[in-house]
Amino acid sequence: MNVAVIGASNKPERYSYKAIALLREKGHKPYPVHPSLPMVEDLTVYPALKNIPTPVDTISIYLSAANQTAIIDDILESGARRVIFNPGAENPELSERLKKAGIEAINACTLVLLKTGQF
Repeated sequence: MNVAVIGASNKPERYSYKAIALLREKGHKPYPVHPSLPMVEDLTVYPALKNIPTPVDTISIYLSAANQTAIIDDILESGARRVIFNPGAENPELSERLKKAGIEAINACTLVLLKTGQF
């Protein structure tokens, strides 16, 4: 499964970094997204969701709601079927817009979903 990780980090202690590593371990293809970070380990980091060269199935967000305004249109236009709002990224207004657009929006932890087989 192709998964965009918005708010990617190259710091191993960050949850977005851990999610990228666990996505790979579980056989998924993560696409890190960060406006100024060039690489996460050996993965290219894309400056925006719209720069990912292949469709993504799921978007995992690690940005606070206050920092999501600039990415709303990209998310709605991405073709993703699901958006995961990780702890601290919950955004009821965006969740409602996604649901109205037919996109599953859940408040959950990507790491927990992966570790428990619910991803």
